[in-house]
Amino acid sequence: MTMTPVLFLGAGRMGAAIASGLADAGALRTDDLILIEPQPGPDVSALVRRGARLNPGRDVLAEARTVVLAVKPQMWRAVADSYAPHLAGDALIVSIAAGVRADTLAAAFGGRRVARVMPTTAVSVGKGTASIWAAEARDRAAARALFAPLAHVVDLADEDLMDAATAVSGSGPAYVYALVEAMAAAGVAAGLAPDASAELARATVIGAAALMEQSPETPEALRIQVTSPGGTTAAALHVLQGAAGLGPLMTEAVAAAVARARALG
Repeated sequence: MTMTPVLFLGAGRMGAAIASGLADAGALRTDDLILIEPQPGPDVSALVRRGARLNPGRDVLAEARTVVLAVKPQMWRAVADSYAPHLAGDALIVSIAAGVRADTLAAAFGGRRVARVMPTTAVSVGKGTASIWAAEARDRAAARALFAPLAHVVDLADEDLMDAATAVSGSGPAYVYALVEAMAAAGVAAGLAPDASAELARATVIGAAALMEQSPETPEALRIQVTSPGGTTAAALHVLQGAAGLGPLMTEAVAAAVARARALG
């Protein structure tokens, strides 16, 4: 299965993260990258210095075997209208646009094959997560091959699950960052200096995530291991796991993200 060259329609934060991750992992050569981005940032400029092609003539676009649609959901249709006529008929469209269904994408791209992927920005350092759905097995395999060097890949059984995966995983890093912010602020409220509290909160979450990655234990088991009955952690968890605590808040947050993904589609 020939997947290169890979054309990125959009090389902003996420598109550049994927392209840089693939190049840094050695998954493809930088001269197999074609980038369409009207406002290239430093990561794109670095890829161009390494041999990637930026904003070439429309005749070059037909070389691409894989087309990664990496623009904001509000922009995708205008981009499809502009670029679809110039793509190879057998190019695979890999969309990371939240909420936009495969049949809608296929119609806009002239009936071309489509795979949907929801990655996290940690693909840029080879630690991402990517949820994948495609109607055809060969297209799922192609999307998996593209993202496997960068991410833990999860295949979804039904396209209808893509919105939930987006809400849990695609948006999930922001939840973690918000947790670190909240922990740091709570530390300041408890008397810690802002710099010390921020450092403690950040390092604690990084360490906990590293341990969870290496441990075969479930998150529940790891939580129990660090929770002594009647101790300080138990006191804090009594609040976090209460009726108005983290569980109900996260359920509400994910539901809001799912609703927004469906609205965008």
